[in-house]
Amino acid sequence: MKALVQHPETLPCDVRYPARLRERLGDTAPGKLTTFGNLDLVALPKTAFFCSARCPGSAILRAYDQVASWRDAGRCIIGGFHSPVEKECLSILLRGASPIIICPARGMPKRIPPEWEAPLGAGRMLIISIFPANQARVTADLAADRNAFVAALADEVWFAHITPGGQMEHLAIRCAALRNLSTPS
Repeated sequence: MKALVQHPETLPCDVRYPARLRERLGDTAPGKLTTFGNLDLVALPKTAFFCSARCPGSAILRAYDQVASWRDAGRCIIGGFHSPVEKECLSILLRGASPIIICPARGMPKRIPPEWEAPLGAGRMLIISIFPANQARVTADLAADRNAFVAALADEVWFAHITPGGQMEHLAIRCAALRNLSTPS
C-alpha cells in the first residue's frame, strides 16, 4: 500500500466545490471536501451505486451484471463501496477503464490499496471524504451522511437491493425527495 501524502481541501466558496451539493443539501452540505485523485471526474455524469448489506442472490447477480455493463460503457460510478456486494462491484469496476469515485464513510484513508494505484495514476479515480482526518472508524451515522452526500452528487441513483426498514430504504426515501434525481430500479 502506498501512503497518501497530500489531501487538498475544497471549501464551499471554492469554484471547484460542486454547486449541486448546495442545491440539493442546502445548509447540510459538507463544509469541506478532502480529495485525492482526478477532481475533474466530479463534472462527469455519475450514477450512485448502493446495495444493502444483506441481499438475495438474484439481486447480487443483477448488480454484478449492471456494474459490468456500466464499466464497459465507460459510465462514472460513485459510491462508498462498503457493503459486501458494493466491494465486489468495485472490483468489477477496477478491471475496466471507467471512472470511479470512492467516498469513504470516514476521514481520508492514510494509505491506498495497491489495486487503486493504477486507476489513480491513470486519472480515472477520485477519492472524496466529507469527514475530518481524525474520523478513522466507520459508524452507521457516518455511513448515512456519506450515502446522502453520494446521492446528492450523483445524476442518478441505482439500488441493487433495499432491505425493508434498513438504511437503504431511508436513503431511497430521501433520494426521492431530492429534486432532479432519478432512481432507476
